[in-house]
Amino acid sequence: MTPTRYKIAHVTTYEYTEPVTLCQNVAHLSARFCDHQQSRSPVLSISPEPAVIEERADYFGNPIHYFTIQEAHRKLTVRADHNITVTPIVPTEPLSTPPWESVRDRLQHDRTPAWLDAGQYAFDSRYVAAHPRYAEFASPSFTAGKPVLAAALDLVHRIYTGFVFDPQATTLATPVVEVFEKRRGVCQDFAHLLLACLRSQGLAAKYVSGYLCTVPPPGKPRLVGADATHAWVSLFCGDAGWIELDPTNDQIPGDRHVLLAWGRDYDDVSPLKGVILGGGQHRVHVAVDVVTE
Repeated sequence: MTPTRYKIAHVTTYEYTEPVTLCQNVAHLSARFCDHQQSRSPVLSISPEPAVIEERADYFGNPIHYFTIQEAHRKLTVRADHNITVTPIVPTEPLSTPPWESVRDRLQHDRTPAWLDAGQYAFDSRYVAAHPRYAEFASPSFTAGKPVLAAALDLVHRIYTGFVFDPQATTLATPVVEVFEKRRGVCQDFAHLLLACLRSQGLAAKYVSGYLCTVPPPGKPRLVGADATHAWVSLFCGDAGWIELDPTNDQIPGDRHVLLAWGRDYDDVSPLKGVILGGGQHRVHVAVDVVTE
């Protein structure tokens, strides 16, 4: 299969009404290395220049940068420039995966390394908690003996057809229950909802952050900076391994999805977060540009 090479620019700008005298930040802006994806550490451009910057791996094995800015500033700009190669993944036949109940039950007692590691993604996290309402919503997809991937894909399709993509409907702080009730949201919301449904069935699933190469409508120019960070889910399918699911686009991610990091939910892998002294009120602007080489 032919690999696709991407050049990605991700620019985040914070503007403050009052000076910030000190800020400490953690950035998930390095693409994770995996079997189908290779990348170099991104070129980070940070203004004002950090007094301290350090690269390491977080608990989940994602590459991250810590940096501290000690000079007063009213504007912070963080730019990450990536060169990433993605190879298409050979798709898994959904009906070849094990029954979903067998995966659920084995997660509870198997202590071999792969299953033990997967088990941590079956528990509640800050933004995603299991609840009978989500189990009830998912149950029509998870009928007795149904292969786990086939059941999950049916649930993904139901979220795609039953919910409306609406950037004005939610914020980063919107809880899953509100998304579930309003039937509206964005990729982060649909990923959290899918996680809630899968975990309510006793399954293990990760939140995945990354980029999506979008294609403009026929005859329309591609808009620089029109892309944004994207979110999807990776489901543990037992001996079939981890398989990614994109409820926003009703598909299994392919070579147009570029993976940055994974964790239990958005809080584990947000692209940029930190603490500041001062600043007053602030505005944030994010622009992502994804092009093929």
